[in-house]
Amino acid sequence: MIQRRRATAALAAALVGLPAFAQAQQEIYIPLVSKGFQHQFWQAVKSGAEQAAKDLKVKVTFEGPETEAMVDKQIDMLAAALAKKPQAIGFAALDSQAAIPLLKKAQAAKIPVVAFDSGVDSDIPVTTTTTDNKAAAALAADKMAEMIGKSGEVALVVHDQTSRTGVDRRDGFVNRIKSAYPNIKIVSVQYGGGDQLKSTEITKSILQASPNLKGIFGANEGSAIGVVNGVKEMKRSGKVVIIGYDSGKQQKNAIMDGSMAGAITQNPVGMGYKTVEMAVKAIKGEKLPKVVDSGFFWYDKTNIADPKIASVLYD
Repeated sequence: MIQRRRATAALAAALVGLPAFAQAQQEIYIPLVSKGFQHQFWQAVKSGAEQAAKDLKVKVTFEGPETEAMVDKQIDMLAAALAKKPQAIGFAALDSQAAIPLLKKAQAAKIPVVAFDSGVDSDIPVTTTTTDNKAAAALAADKMAEMIGKSGEVALVVHDQTSRTGVDRRDGFVNRIKSAYPNIKIVSVQYGGGDQLKSTEITKSILQASPNLKGIFGANEGSAIGVVNGVKEMKRSGKVVIIGYDSGKQQKNAIMDGSMAGAITQNPVGMGYKTVEMAVKAIKGEKLPKVVDSGFFWYDKTNIADPKIASVLYD
């Protein structure tokens, strides 16, 4: 009799625990693998993703390699994330080709892939949450042209030539200059991996080779700060117009002290939020647009304190 009671009690306890167990098993898990972790931009994307996870009651993780030059490490992170069999995954490709074999595995396993920041040269992602980088860089080119009197020599320091953001920002700037400003000559396009120190050295070599240079466009946060530092070290401050991309404390300080003329800011919090939101919709089988535009803005000393601008700047 005692044994029967114990068995009944054990069974009751198991049945009570079953719903909680089932619920835990059904928890939606969405890992996000970003291009990096060191820049303030990625921390802002992470905060947006975490807010969406809280609002939508799902679990997310967010990681990326130490630098945006570490393609192999990012691929390892993507493989590890997929091995956990998530219901969906967010991915910002450092190399839009290198990741395709793993993304094909995700597709075969029916794991929806939401690309963010950088697209992938493939139709595997169900959508891409991104800034219209070509349009944003074209705006940067227009601002540069205005500031240098629509003539003279300019250069670009870009974070890479393998990610969609690097390619689109480069091409958006270059194509606008070539199509709209015939008296402006692009004398150099260099790649610094988004690393401040490397971008500083690249900037110094560009300035040595082109003593009449009027302006430099830094295509992401690390590139832009490297340009500022390189121009300072070459004692060319005030003689070269610097336009950046992204924000962050150093860029904002550079704009306020006049060493950078202005920059394009994205909406990284919105990007992170939308990535998770789109992943949840994909899991539910909802139809998604091919691209979700998270927006961009020009900011400089005149509007940096405007509430609309301040809300999309990131420290």
